[in-house]
Amino acid sequence: MQKVLIANRGEIAVRIIRACHDMGLQTVAVYSQADAEALHVLHADEAICIGEAPSHKSYLKIPNILSACEITNADAIHPGYGFLSENANFASICESCGLNFIGPSPSAIALLGDKAKAKATAKEAGCPVIPGSDGIVVDSKQALQEAVKIGFPVFIKAVAGGGGKGIRIAHNEEEFSKLFAAARAEAEVSFGNPEVYLEKMIQNPRHIEVQIVGDKFGNYVHLGERDCTIQRRRQKLIEEAPSPVLSPKLRKEIGQPAVNVVRAAKYHSVGTVEFLLDKEQNYYFMEVNTRIQVEHTVTEELTGIDLVREQLRIAMGEKLSYKQEDINFSGHVIQFRINAEDPKHNFSPSPGLLEYYLPPGGPHVRVDSACYSGYRIPPNYDSMIAKLIVKGDDREEAIARGKRALREFHIGGVQSTIPFHLYMLEDANFLSANFDLTYIDKLIAEGFQFS
Repeated sequence: MQKVLIANRGEIAVRIIRACHDMGLQTVAVYSQADAEALHVLHADEAICIGEAPSHKSYLKIPNILSACEITNADAIHPGYGFLSENANFASICESCGLNFIGPSPSAIALLGDKAKAKATAKEAGCPVIPGSDGIVVDSKQALQEAVKIGFPVFIKAVAGGGGKGIRIAHNEEEFSKLFAAARAEAEVSFGNPEVYLEKMIQNPRHIEVQIVGDKFGNYVHLGERDCTIQRRRQKLIEEAPSPVLSPKLRKEIGQPAVNVVRAAKYHSVGTVEFLLDKEQNYYFMEVNTRIQVEHTVTEELTGIDLVREQLRIAMGEKLSYKQEDINFSGHVIQFRINAEDPKHNFSPSPGLLEYYLPPGGPHVRVDSACYSGYRIPPNYDSMIAKLIVKGDDREEAIARGKRALREFHIGGVQSTIPFHLYMLEDANFLSANFDLTYIDKLIAEGFQFS
């Protein structure tokens, strides 16, 4: 592997380019017409336009990406996150074209990308799973019988779901059939697959995920957990590690089931096993993300392991250079997603010209971004401006450092989520770790203004 094409944009493309350059690898950036002046284009060794601004005409257009590989003689593709990163067909096409797909095998992506099959795999591996239907349910009458057996409230979930789409919550028998039909219809439109399954709704859960790394020789380690409970409409806003609520016993225990799941799937590369945690500290398998995640930075700062570099090394056929007992966890890390959104107006999008962009600095402060003063944030993609990652010896110090860094972060021309994060760092429930997945949505529903 000598030249890597990054089939992505934004901060993750910049992050991958940096890792490649650290390893002496050449890089190729692809970009849409809207991203001609993007930072990843400037940082890469070569850059090639692959289409118009809409992602289905550029970043999701497989023939254009493959043509860019041919033109530039790239021999590997890193998909980043989002777009084609969890598309088993894309990974398979790369393989058939002799390109090194930097990620898991197509079969592992397909297996773990199917929510019902992933759950069955987890169950067989001895990992606790949420009570639910045994695979997909097609007939509404049969589905209702299953729902009654599971017990309301129940989730109706698309097997090919993601990003909060294709999900409905039925609280009783009366509303079930209507919501069942609606979930199937949305799944068909969003994913081209109407299949759904049922799952018990865990009341007031927390979102806990475990980072795993596995090579092509069957060696696996986990790199601890992240707490990603602060979300708005199932979109993460703040991530931290270690979780402020896990008991030492559970922290020691939860990593092994995550490893067991990916081993059963013959997975190699980095990945994340996601769990729901109830108030009694029972944890349940939710899904596996078969890619690098936005919040991989939290684990990097906690462990000192460069996860993108690990992806590249594994794709090149190298063995893991460490074992589980070699992994050390140091301090407390918090990541804040700085998005071009207005928290005072229900987080409405705020694309446009960055009149000025002055990120914070100082000890134990990291900023991953693809923005700069004068950059225009396009309305076509996600609204991320930057990821702000801070580290302290403990949670209290990390929070204090987060306040300082957020106050130093100056952005002009667009609205951002900085006021929201500053509010959260003064919020009594956040400070005491007394929150669940519904916390932010409840505040918004009550008309709360984050300012």
